[in-house]
Amino acid sequence: MNDALLQLLTRIADALDRQAPPPVAPIDWTAADGFVWQAERESLLPVPKVQAVALDLLCGIERQRDQLLANTQRFADGLPANNALLWGARGMGKSSLVKAVHQAVNQARAERLALIELHREDVPTLPALLRQLRGCSRRVILFCDDLSFDGQDASYKSLKAVLEGGIEGRPENVIFYATSNRRHLLSRDMIENERSTAINPYETVEEKVSLSDRFGLWLGFHSCDQATYLEMIAGYASALGIDVPEAERTARALEWTITRGSRSGRVAWQFVQDLAGSARGAR
Repeated sequence: MNDALLQLLTRIADALDRQAPPPVAPIDWTAADGFVWQAERESLLPVPKVQAVALDLLCGIERQRDQLLANTQRFADGLPANNALLWGARGMGKSSLVKAVHQAVNQARAERLALIELHREDVPTLPALLRQLRGCSRRVILFCDDLSFDGQDASYKSLKAVLEGGIEGRPENVIFYATSNRRHLLSRDMIENERSTAINPYETVEEKVSLSDRFGLWLGFHSCDQATYLEMIAGYASALGIDVPEAERTARALEWTITRGSRSGRVAWQFVQDLAGSARGAR
């Protein structure tokens, strides 16, 4: 091989090295208890402090709280546990419950669970994430908030294969929790469109609806009544040390629901934030 050809090949090899993506850095599991999956880099960003409320502040969802807590404790203990789908009304504490349960379980044990947030649009990269988590030193709750699929989105197939059907399957040290406003994760229009265009519409629809069946634990969340709404506010106000007479607090809380047009845990928390601000500003 002459020198000119050798130099040319060397320059080509150097150019390819510069264009190649950097190697994936090993995960520092001691950096935090919470992480966010960065799909474009295939890396995990540590979150120094997960924003979570105390578990006993979540009123009106006691049954869901107890079931998810028990499932998570079994997983933390290395016992069989289910993937969980938290579905239902907006603002009723689905994502807050996941973070609160994670915090509560970690407070009671030395070997702490890691919580990894996966954004909805990054679901197709889930297999790459699981490859990094397989065999890691920590047990992991993989969390996707507001999970749903619309239109011709076929990325649900990646999730379906990972949850149960893939050759590799879900790693034993990973559990998947998702929240959604839809019980079956798919829009009605999407299901109806598949039914109208398929050769065997019922088989096609069954395949799509079966995505939810991959979650062994379904927890439904429903809009709260007035008594529960006021109980939420009383709990938040007590925790924050807001000294406002109960009659005044109740009247203002009911007026707040009229302006918002709904009652939920989120609305209750937003009201309490407003109440705290006005109470401290009046001092």
